[in-house]
Amino acid sequence: MKYASVTTSLPGPRAEKLLNRRQSIVPKGVSFGVPTFVHSAEGAIVKDVDGNTFIDFAGAIGTINVGHRHPKVQEALKNQVDHYIHTGFNVMMYEPYIALAERLAGLAPGDFDKKALLLNSGAEAVENAVKIARKYTKRQGIVAFSRGFHGRTLLTMTMTSKVKPYKFQFGPFASEVYKAPYPYAYRRPEEMTEDAYEQFVLQEFQNFLIAEAAPETIAAVVMEPVQGEGGFIVPSKTFVQGVYKLCKEHGILFIADEIQTGFARTGRYFAVEHFGIVPDLITVSKSMGSGVPISGVIGRKEIMDRAEPGELGGTYSGSPLGCRAALAVLDIIEEEKLNQRSEAIGKKVMDKFQELEQRFACIGDVRGLGAMCAMEIVKGPASKEPDKTLTNAIISEAGKRGLLLLSAGVYGNVVRLLMPIVITDEQLEEGLSILEQSIEAASGY
Repeated sequence: MKYASVTTSLPGPRAEKLLNRRQSIVPKGVSFGVPTFVHSAEGAIVKDVDGNTFIDFAGAIGTINVGHRHPKVQEALKNQVDHYIHTGFNVMMYEPYIALAERLAGLAPGDFDKKALLLNSGAEAVENAVKIARKYTKRQGIVAFSRGFHGRTLLTMTMTSKVKPYKFQFGPFASEVYKAPYPYAYRRPEEMTEDAYEQFVLQEFQNFLIAEAAPETIAAVVMEPVQGEGGFIVPSKTFVQGVYKLCKEHGILFIADEIQTGFARTGRYFAVEHFGIVPDLITVSKSMGSGVPISGVIGRKEIMDRAEPGELGGTYSGSPLGCRAALAVLDIIEEEKLNQRSEAIGKKVMDKFQELEQRFACIGDVRGLGAMCAMEIVKGPASKEPDKTLTNAIISEAGKRGLLLLSAGVYGNVVRLLMPIVITDEQLEEGLSILEQSIEAASGY
């Protein structure tokens, strides 16, 4: 059975009419990928308004780990709507908020008492984690990392590295935010081994705490365990544990930004579990709600309790619909063993990527953790010069063949995969085959 089928041009006739309407009313600053409009979606398959079907390797930018319209999520939402949609947790509380907070605190790493705050979006979770860290430590400084992405609000945009399109001409930015070096093994100096390079970057972080920011002024270090928008960069245990140790030495809170990496994406509920550390605070969102907006901050009880009543929260924070969806997602991950499935998907993908790397000179590097995998596209293996143009061409060719893909990386030259973890083996293999065809067509190899 063939799952992907594109029988019209893109956009097709119905999509073209909608695209014309969009262009007349939606600001051009809101980007789009494949030039068509969804009609329906289920599992890892998306159907557009012209009847074309696509295998989804983008997952709504990593928000659909349990798949589109999972029956358990649908049932949970319908049940919730039958009772109430919203009261505002700050006005009249509701049990789903408590139930989700309990589940999250129980799943998060750390053998200590935890509490969880529920919010709306990933950026809002990061903003609140920073607020909580500053309140607890009575310090103002925040350290993020080069190539990191944490959101598009003023503070999170400041913490984000990629200037275009996220920061260009949107300043001035928030104060007391510092950028520390983060390892990028593929682009290390040729004379350095990978282990030596990781030690070098860790030493650079130590130097950073002397030259750029006094540690006694830093409230928190915010780290993506695997950089998402930055290009799916996977650091070593040596680096992550080294930064964590320095945080502990200086009374700096360690915040793990798990917004893209969480909920079975890397084969664990939280990617930080791969690195053998226990964060003080964890931010979560994206796939936690299976497409329903919800986010959260999970952390040590004494840290989370430092803020006074009224200092945290928001009108729609931890909405009943979001809570019910998230509770269903956690059930699905457990019942369908999606952490194990993620690891199996990741192995299949990396095996294919390594095969493609041998065939295509434009693939400079392949990397990943669990089902969070990527390939870096370059103009040649010797120069390693990023090739954004070819990357965009590969993604465009994939769309024409019925595969939804995303790019990433500060150079825009990384093809990243965020397929639903419920994808079938047949759908996965067809999608990888389309990816291979797309590289071949775009590169001319």
